[in-house]
Amino acid sequence: MNSRLTLAPKPTLRKGMQLTRVLLADDDPTARLTLQAVLEAGGYNVDSAASAAEAMQKLDSQEYALVLSDRDMEMPDSGLRVLAHARTMLYRPAMALINTQSDGLPAQSAEAEAARKPVQIELEDIPELLSQVADLIGRRVNRQARREARAAC
Repeated sequence: MNSRLTLAPKPTLRKGMQLTRVLLADDDPTARLTLQAVLEAGGYNVDSAASAAEAMQKLDSQEYALVLSDRDMEMPDSGLRVLAHARTMLYRPAMALINTQSDGLPAQSAEAEAARKPVQIELEDIPELLSQVADLIGRRVNRQARREARAAC
């Protein structure tokens, strides 16, 4: 018997269309590769970084709709440094801290962290994870549209 693992094909787009670009920063290779596979299966174009320095370099060279960063990578609060750098980008990506460790601390979006409202991202609940990612990107698009409308006036 020949058993074979078949992966779903990557989403195809019409000419000129692009997948939404996401930057995923996590020093744990298992968590990073798993999350990358889940996000790509959800239709996102994902770049990954294994360190805060690599993530910041990618932020400087590409435009991302969303930056997902583990809080504690190579050093405590490395993820916060990544998000602080992302805030300086003119393209203003949506941002969220993710919790890939089972340390009991919830993951928080950068906006929620500022307002002290935790957002739990459970990696075991893939549909909820993808829903939260889509929601963060949607809010970013709405903010951009409002800025563009104010600038046009």
